[in-house]
Amino acid sequence: MNKPLILVVEDDKPIRKLITTTLETQGYKYHTAETGEASILEAVSNQPDLMILDLGLPDMDGVEIIRKVRSWSNLPIIVVSARSEDRDKIDALDAGADDYLTKPFSVEELLARLRVSLRRIRYDSEKLQKDASVFTNGSLKIDYAAGCVWMGQEEIHLTPIEYKLLCLLAKNAGKVLTHNYILREIWGSLTYDVPALRVFMATLRKKIEKPQSAQSKIIQTHIGVGYRMLQSGEDIKSG
Repeated sequence: MNKPLILVVEDDKPIRKLITTTLETQGYKYHTAETGEASILEAVSNQPDLMILDLGLPDMDGVEIIRKVRSWSNLPIIVVSARSEDRDKIDALDAGADDYLTKPFSVEELLARLRVSLRRIRYDSEKLQKDASVFTNGSLKIDYAAGCVWMGQEEIHLTPIEYKLLCLLAKNAGKVLTHNYILREIWGSLTYDVPALRVFMATLRKKIEKPQSAQSKIIQTHIGVGYRMLQSGEDIKSG
């Protein structure tokens, strides 16, 4: 099992050494940064699994680092700081930190906080994967693991190409997918032409949409452009 990668952001050399040595003895991988600018660069380029962050850095306040990281990432952040005032803790947590540990600290407590955060990551990841295995949109249900499609209580039998088309639209629900994009994603090239795609899409729509019922419309045609899966409850103006 691969050990998580921890980013240690700390400009105090003895404390940085203490943290990295502790991580090393537990088999964790780690990178270090001594400034705010370097920490953001490390977070972007190496995609660590967790950040241990000191607030008092030479070029940037740690709370600002948290805000910057939170603008694009859910990376778990454990603050380790000498600031012990409630206001400092509240500011860091409100900015998006996941935990706050005050210096001086015990390495046992740091490791315990680390384990809690990593367990939460695993739980969230497993839950997301489980949720993502079934797609629902109104009465449409796609069970990706079983390869089955349902409309309400009725199972719909699709050809392999129809199923791939439906899954592609479902995973991009609400977005217009161009003809060329669909052709490349389904067949890997533009070997099939747009008229052929229209035929496959027409047979798919016959199976999952009731004729003469706007409320049952799921796939919207954007003439000359492509197709879009409508989302449940969305107003249908054309298609």
